[in-house]
Amino acid sequence: MGKTWPDIKAVVLDKDNCFAVKRGIYVYKPYKDHFKLLREAYPGPRLLIVSNSAGTDRHVAEADIVEETTGVKVFRHSTKKPGCGQQVLEHFRSFPEIGVSKPSEIAVVGDRLFTDVLMANLMGAFSVWVKNGVFDEKGLVSRLEKGLVPFLTSRGFKAPAPDT
Repeated sequence: MGKTWPDIKAVVLDKDNCFAVKRGIYVYKPYKDHFKLLREAYPGPRLLIVSNSAGTDRHVAEADIVEETTGVKVFRHSTKKPGCGQQVLEHFRSFPEIGVSKPSEIAVVGDRLFTDVLMANLMGAFSVWVKNGVFDEKGLVSRLEKGLVPFLTSRGFKAPAPDT
């Protein structure tokens, strides 16, 4: 019996260091072709940018600009990640044509374990951790996160699989 792949119907993208430079409003030039492929694979409301630097109450103007430059909807949220996962799920469910009936049909792509990956796990969605993004993040939290994964996996820890 072969491996079964998840049926991903919608994708959440973090912005900073995933497809744009930190606080940037454009798709990072070397990523443009892949970003276009992602938009084609997940058209319209199937692709959603959820960013704590664009889309939160304080950054609505930036969200408008990012939508214009990327062609992708930026989720407006008052609760920062990882706390807005339920609202993200409700957003996707508000589009019946997407067909999201359970969180495991969503993939969350992001570079932060304690925001993006944690939000996916709390939602029951799949997560894709971007270890090396647009730039080499040298901050304390990033260094801690990058060291935590090999530490845990070398001790037999595995990420929980969403209920499918």
